[in-house]
Amino acid sequence: MTLSLMERYIAGTMLKATAMTLLVLVILMVFFGLIEEMDDVGRGAYRTIDAFFVAVLSTPRFVFEAFPVAALIGTLIGLGAMGAHGELIAMRGAGFSLRQIVLAVMKTGLLMMALVFAFGEMVAPAAEQWGEEYRAEKMQQKVTLKTRYGFWARDGGAFVNIRTILPGARLEDIYIYEFDAEQRLTLATHAERAEHQGDHWKMFRIRQTQVGESGVTERQLEQARWDSMLDPGLLSTLVIQPTMLPITELYHYIGVMRENGQSATDYEVAFWVKLATPLATLVMLFIAVPFVLAHQRFVSMGHRVFLGIIIGMAFYMLSRGMSFVAVVYEINPLVSALLPAAAFLAIGVYLLRRVH
Repeated sequence: MTLSLMERYIAGTMLKATAMTLLVLVILMVFFGLIEEMDDVGRGAYRTIDAFFVAVLSTPRFVFEAFPVAALIGTLIGLGAMGAHGELIAMRGAGFSLRQIVLAVMKTGLLMMALVFAFGEMVAPAAEQWGEEYRAEKMQQKVTLKTRYGFWARDGGAFVNIRTILPGARLEDIYIYEFDAEQRLTLATHAERAEHQGDHWKMFRIRQTQVGESGVTERQLEQARWDSMLDPGLLSTLVIQPTMLPITELYHYIGVMRENGQSATDYEVAFWVKLATPLATLVMLFIAVPFVLAHQRFVSMGHRVFLGIIIGMAFYMLSRGMSFVAVVYEINPLVSALLPAAAFLAIGVYLLRRVH
């Protein structure tokens, strides 16, 4: 994607304004995140410095979540400054049409969204999971480890590997390795799933391998009680919220929950919202253009910032509201994810037609 000289100038102005806006929004979100984390200070070994560390680890997620609003406000500020200085009028007088201005804004938006989307998929989930694990270890004061092979923990004299942790204290694909006093493997157990019931866990579809001096024996059980020291509260803190998961893991979770007959609406909504976020960002940029061009010289910077905040809040509340409606009333998640962007796009097209 090549940019002309005027498109590069518009892009540079938008990028600077958006970056500054994003920085301010993320700092505010980290601050409010820290205030929320302070409620847990004092639980176990969780201290103020730990709360600050966890809040900072949420920064990548905040960047992804705040970007559509930051792009809107940044575009209003950047293009507004160009309009106030007469640069947009000069561009249009030189033959740079309204359509070309919109395309320049959209091209810049595509570039920014590609970078932020990649950042949100690769960096944000890892940082968020690290923060959740760190918080859990400090609060529960138990050593745990989350790797690409699942969750690891020590359970008395055994080591437990859980590949999938689902909401509601449900586990999938569990491996238990038990050792004797001389650290020799005595029993290896695999269960397809486990559920917490009262004061114990119950495992289903179990395969065990007993290792002894006389050799190796195997047996299979349909279900069995598992008296584990693993705290469901600890495991629940390690269940990452659907909105914090990358798209690939969301897709995996949806498949697993459907196979087990569980409702995956939360994960489906999060999946489609993530895919719709780039479109929402472009819509925010598109709707900023007519607002700027309609009042190039007579609107202050503060007014533009206020307008951007109002539009951004309206879009955010509509998006969140549709997400809750989709979960409660089981509306198609794709429709609930695209409807806010479609509504604001229609408003943007109407306003742009009124600009001459």
